[in-house]
Amino acid sequence: MDMVGQSPPTLKSGHGNKRSPEIKQIIMESSSITHFFIHKTLRLGLTLALVSMLAFTLVSLSPIDPVTAYIGMDRMQISPEQESKIIARWGLDKAPLERFFIWCKNVAQGDLGVSMIFNEPVTEVISKRFLTSLNLMALAWFVSGILGFILGVLAGMRHNSLLDRGIRLYAYIMASTPSFWMGMVLLSIFSVSLGWTPICGAYPPGTIDTDATLWQRFHHLLLPAATLSLVGVAQIALHTREKMIDAMNSDYALFAASQGESRTGIAIHHALRNVALPAITLQFASLGELFGGSILAEQVFSYPGLGKATVEAGIRGDVPLLLGITLFSAVFVFCGNAIADLLYSTFDPRIKQNCEEQHLC
Repeated sequence: MDMVGQSPPTLKSGHGNKRSPEIKQIIMESSSITHFFIHKTLRLGLTLALVSMLAFTLVSLSPIDPVTAYIGMDRMQISPEQESKIIARWGLDKAPLERFFIWCKNVAQGDLGVSMIFNEPVTEVISKRFLTSLNLMALAWFVSGILGFILGVLAGMRHNSLLDRGIRLYAYIMASTPSFWMGMVLLSIFSVSLGWTPICGAYPPGTIDTDATLWQRFHHLLLPAATLSLVGVAQIALHTREKMIDAMNSDYALFAASQGESRTGIAIHHALRNVALPAITLQFASLGELFGGSILAEQVFSYPGLGKATVEAGIRGDVPLLLGITLFSAVFVFCGNAIADLLYSTFDPRIKQNCEEQHLC
């Protein structure tokens, strides 16, 4: 009777032991994700602080006079009083250190200032131009990722073959090719010689933004996106190729081959799952290179995006816009790297364990 009376608590205790590890696992994962975001937020704050100080120092040491860049040749025709008002309006009559603290105080309140060349708030200029650049970067990012992954898989499957050598040669050439040079080559071939694509702009001349059709936008987007895609293929293709070679020479691949499975079957059923995650995370980590390449490509094709606005701000001494774009680009690149780290730490147990041991997530 005593044993019968004690059996129900034993069963309940057994169920509790089965549930407790699951509850502990959920709590640990939740704590790990929270710690990851806190760590990344602190690193983002430190990164923005360092970028702000460096960017403001470089802008202050620039030989370009913002007043001359803003007024242009008309500076000789204005009175000293008008010139003093312009200098006071942009705060150029204060010491650089004082201007830096004033700018930091305004940034903390969400005010990035007013653009000197567009005469609009910097936040509005960045939002408008980034939406235009987003179409270009998104298309180039997607095409380069898919094409680079396919070429890397094919090269890794046929290691040291003629196909592998051809893909490697193409990747090495593209890795050493500047995006602006590739843009000029494509522009001279497809726009000047063949006349298949527009020469410049995001829509036909004389057409406003709201009146441009979807096909017109895509037609003007095609060549700049192709420029960034062809150059961006190199890194993802070479990285995927190395991972694919390691996967095809692994123990489970050799075991599958000994069971009679073909090389293509081994690649599809066993190797792809191991090379897909590194390729995706590398693609997110390459957003910085994509942003830098878009600056040069937009300048070549006169594409009215954020990259072209960056060049104009640097040439014409638009300090508020240049600093605002610098901060925005830092956040953009940081988010790409954070997504890559999150994917790796989430789906790869080895990276996750190493991350937890170093208290990074």
